[in-house]
Amino acid sequence: MLTDADYSGNASGARRSKKRSSGDSPGDGQSVRSSGRQVNVRVKRTNNPPPGQCKRKATDTEEEDEQSEKKYRKCEKAGCSATYPVCFASSNERCAKNGYTSRWYHLSCGEHFCNECFDHYYRSHKDGYETYASWKKVWTSNGKSEPSLKAFMADQQLPFWVQCTKPDCRKWRQLTKEIVLTPTMAMSYRCGVKFNNTKIEGSDQCSQPEDLRVAEVIDSWWHSMLILPPLLKDSPASPFLAAYYPDCVGMSPSCCPRSGAELRGQHCRTAQPQIPGLSPYFQPFYQPNECGKALCVRPDMMELDELYEFPEFSRDPTMYLALRNLILAAWHRDCKEVLTPQKCAPHIVVRGLVRVRCVQEMDRVLHFMTRKGLINTGVLAVSRPLLPERYRSKNVIVIGAGASGLAAARQLQNFGTQVVVLEARERIGGRVWDDASLGVTVGQGAQIVNGCVNNPIALMCEQMGIKMHKLGERCDLFQEGGHMTDTAIDKRMEFHFNAILDVVAEWRKDKTQNQDAPLGEKVQEVYKNFLQESGIQFSELEEKVMQFHLSNLEYACGSTLDQVSARSWDHNEFFAQFSGDHTLLTRGYSALLLRLAEGLDIRTKWAVQSIDYSGDVIKVTSSKGSQWTAHKVLVTVPLTLLQKNLIQFYPPLPERKLKALNSLGAGIIEKIALQFPYRFWDKKVQGADYFGHVPPSPDQRGMFGVFYDLDPQGKQSVLMSVITGDAVPFVRDMGESEVVCECMKVLRQLFKEQEVPEPLNYFVTQWRKDVWSQMSYSFVKTGGSGEAYDIIAEDVQGKLFFAGEATNRHFPQTVTGAYLSGVREASKMSAV
Repeated sequence: MLTDADYSGNASGARRSKKRSSGDSPGDGQSVRSSGRQVNVRVKRTNNPPPGQCKRKATDTEEEDEQSEKKYRKCEKAGCSATYPVCFASSNERCAKNGYTSRWYHLSCGEHFCNECFDHYYRSHKDGYETYASWKKVWTSNGKSEPSLKAFMADQQLPFWVQCTKPDCRKWRQLTKEIVLTPTMAMSYRCGVKFNNTKIEGSDQCSQPEDLRVAEVIDSWWHSMLILPPLLKDSPASPFLAAYYPDCVGMSPSCCPRSGAELRGQHCRTAQPQIPGLSPYFQPFYQPNECGKALCVRPDMMELDELYEFPEFSRDPTMYLALRNLILAAWHRDCKEVLTPQKCAPHIVVRGLVRVRCVQEMDRVLHFMTRKGLINTGVLAVSRPLLPERYRSKNVIVIGAGASGLAAARQLQNFGTQVVVLEARERIGGRVWDDASLGVTVGQGAQIVNGCVNNPIALMCEQMGIKMHKLGERCDLFQEGGHMTDTAIDKRMEFHFNAILDVVAEWRKDKTQNQDAPLGEKVQEVYKNFLQESGIQFSELEEKVMQFHLSNLEYACGSTLDQVSARSWDHNEFFAQFSGDHTLLTRGYSALLLRLAEGLDIRTKWAVQSIDYSGDVIKVTSSKGSQWTAHKVLVTVPLTLLQKNLIQFYPPLPERKLKALNSLGAGIIEKIALQFPYRFWDKKVQGADYFGHVPPSPDQRGMFGVFYDLDPQGKQSVLMSVITGDAVPFVRDMGESEVVCECMKVLRQLFKEQEVPEPLNYFVTQWRKDVWSQMSYSFVKTGGSGEAYDIIAEDVQGKLFFAGEATNRHFPQTVTGAYLSGVREASKMSAV
């Protein structure tokens, strides 16, 4: 049996033990309930002594029991282990302390206050009433939960607990009532040190035993006996969550700033808080009226994977939300250093023994969030494993050193797993390949970030101190002949183009995969019907501008529209997408991938020929005959290579996966970059980041549809353009110089009123001929669906895993999607 006091064999503890043996042992009596009071009743014995003597002894025993009942009273909370509660409040001279009170109020097993202290604050004629009333006013103005006296006691009167920071001690100590815990104090506290930094006289204080109540806190039942959830004071998450009721997101309303209360009173609560020093792209929490933002969490609600991992918090998630929100806020405030439990724990400021439990739970929550890639991710290099040994796979082989393969390998190695990356090329990066020969970095593959808010690419740029260039929205459309298209015409045709896609979206609502049709066919059908029914006749220029918008659609799909599914072409738009600025990575994606690759065991020029996963150990064989073994293998090669069986699997991949692989298309776009002696376009383009080319006829659609200025500083003279749709097969058999010649014809038409110089240097990509890619990015073919991405991502027998942009249903076709798929698979491989 435990008391609420920190006892160590002292005299008062011995005295209580004596009383316990005379009145509460199971052999002497049994407990019954009567009118809400717990009393002891003697059991009648069968060997009766003489009547007179028996009567006298019975009277003595009853009197002793009555005296015991008057001196001590158990906590009436069923299951509470405190037989002799002690009042922590000591608010007035009448406090019962460790003696008798008419009622004990239970906060936790080990923390109670007496009825006298209850009256001291609750009764209006008592001295403590004003203190309680003032607190209650603040609580009700800021919070949503009941401002009960128990809540007041937990929030204002319970003593703080702090852990000794000496590595060989780590004992928990209860602070005296007048001491208010701060993060700084928690980071430096040592047993026996006063808070004016002078040492307490006497023996080594670390040798003193820890309070016995602390050992109980770790047990699961202790949490179930907690009357009120912990509400943190001054949490790092507080500035992020000012628009929420603090007690709904794990924080104390008594610490809520006035501005937060004012913000909660506003009708529109979607604006992100402005936090000094925080990247505007870091928005980890939804604001109350927000939705549809990628990699964002509701701070007042657990996600499904969190509920699966922490089912014990399903009934009351407050403790979990308090810790998770604290961790996310702390990570986004400093993403350049590993976030550890030691860094988080001092910021758990809450009164009572529940702080001990919160610090213990912190480890689990932080490891979960690390494994999921929510924190401690990106280009971080670590000195020690981020996860306990039980989360580490024995060894893993990653096939492919593109964005997905490098992301997975970096995560796994940081977790503590042994990883080898096999890459067929002489270089890393896959479809990320930057060229610096023109005086600026030009991405032969990806170079633009579409939506920076919460994008892991923006996170890595922040970690590396890389500045991205925000792309402007203006895109003037130039016609061959040199005229700039009237913006009213451009907006009008953009409206009709979007209206056509809206009609297609309505058409597909009740259509099955078998009723699918090519997107190009449906677009033309809707367009034709619209013209017939409306009687509208577009001008020749308007028809050309419509072709420009169709060219942009082919750019987005990476294919001609006659191959793309009308039912599922934009399947990922049903999920939250990345919002915010679109930016140009002026240093290229390669800068990020090279940092990701640092310290990894990457073997280039090793093309994998076969994977045998029939046994407990997986055998990976290269085209040169070399063989590696691993317990798990991650395949990150492009979709085309899997479709063409460039890697043989033994046994063959499941039919379901093969069908999904072939339901996706391998899109191709090509790029051309030109370096000029001077910036001949500046006067006409007037500082825009890009400009459009209106095709002179439908059969020329996709030939250099948009030109990008790749030096926002205006020092270098480099333009980059794209070749999409039917223009890709048109240039297939052309040489570089022929493609450049075609591009120069277009530029001279767009800038006909001036001289356009010959390029000094140039390059033209040939992804269709790259043996280890043969594509740019995936799309859903007619008759397919977005579910194919999920099926391709499924592991096989828990041994064979798959990553890459064609496995990411939410973010396909992007480096971001590829990166996140690698993080996802690292998490799956590390799951216990």
